Amino acid sequence: MKKIAVILGTRPEAIKYGPVINALKDDKRFEVFIISTGQHKEMLDDALAVFGIQPDYNLQVMQPGQTLAQITSRITDGLARLLPQLKPDALTVHGDTGTTLAAALSGFHHHIPVIHIEAGLRSGNISSPFPEEGNRKLVAQIASLHLAPTPGNAANLIREGIAENRIVITGNTVVDALHWAIGQPVPADSGLLEELQQDTRKIILASAHRREAWEKIPEIADAIRQIAQRPDVRVVIPMHKNPIVRQALQSALADTDNVDLIEPLNYLDFCRLMNRADIILSDSSGAEEEGPTLGKPTLILRSLTERPEATHSGSAVLVGNSGELIIHHVNRILDNLAAFKSANIQTDHYGDGLATQRVIGAMANFFGLGPAVQPFYCGCEMKPMRYFINSAA
Repeated sequence: MKKIAVILGTRPEAIKYGPVINALKDDKRFEVFIISTGQHKEMLDDALAVFGIQPDYNLQVMQPGQTLAQITSRITDGLARLLPQLKPDALTVHGDTGTTLAAALSGFHHHIPVIHIEAGLRSGNISSPFPEEGNRKLVAQIASLHLAPTPGNAANLIREGIAENRIVITGNTVVDALHWAIGQPVPADSGLLEELQQDTRKIILASAHRREAWEKIPEIADAIRQIAQRPDVRVVIPMHKNPIVRQALQSALADTDNVDLIEPLNYLDFCRLMNRADIILSDSSGAEEEGPTLGKPTLILRSLTERPEATHSGSAVLVGNSGELIIHHVNRILDNLAAFKSANIQTDHYGDGLATQRVIGAMANFFGLGPAVQPFYCGCEMKPMRYFINSAA
């Protein structure tokens, strides 16, 4: 039995890790230790609870107003005390957060192999997104096993000199989590979600929170305000907990007709909201994967993306954070929504629901406990651009 330390700290990590942690717990080849850094506090615990998971250890590093350097220092200090006690055979990190980088460094410092889940994503600009692009590139130099969601991610790693025999293409576990979440029963009294099911207006799910977009959030909010003037539209915005983001959204959109500013939803309710939405407008990396997976026209409020697969097919569009462009693209879809729905733009670019199985198989193979994994290749082919990209302005 191999000891695996699973290290996570944020809500997105918890969602994507959820299926993996439960599969590892059910696999007799592994003994699992779940270590929370506490980079996100209540949000992390709430997301883990959806999957019935509780951390075994919590470093509780989060403090108000701390810097990236302080987060990194506190995580590495906490793991320096814990890892020698646990003596794991490997530790896993996910994606590109501060927790990811600090945990990978800790593995390197303690001579513990690092397994990187969601490896190989690249925007091509070290400063966008910041600090995520730098984090994932640095982790790639440390990791012993790279679990890349897509063939494009694997190609990025190979171009950077990572040996092909250290890379496995798995699909993204966010698709596994999404499929599971959509299949869960809806509570009898689901409040806003129940109301939205009866609403005949076109529902737009919107969000914006990225650090590089903070200065543009007032312009994004103003564009949403103008879109919401349409009587056939209702915009739902789960507000990020960051006070800078919340203040900008509330200043522009409080008491605006056809706009609901709501508190963050738990993961299951958020998936239900995505499934009800007609359009998703967001700078969230999760939405970039989940929206196209659900077949929703997805407008990405970024100028660069590390997830280009859906933009190649037209299932998603990079619209940036210009208010004029946001209004243009949203109105174009709204005016032709029936055509988009009939086009069946649901995709499997990011996974087929079997990523967790491949992740566990790749980890077992890494230790000589199982055969090599058949890689994920579905949905990687380039397809013609969809109507809502090609249509004239």
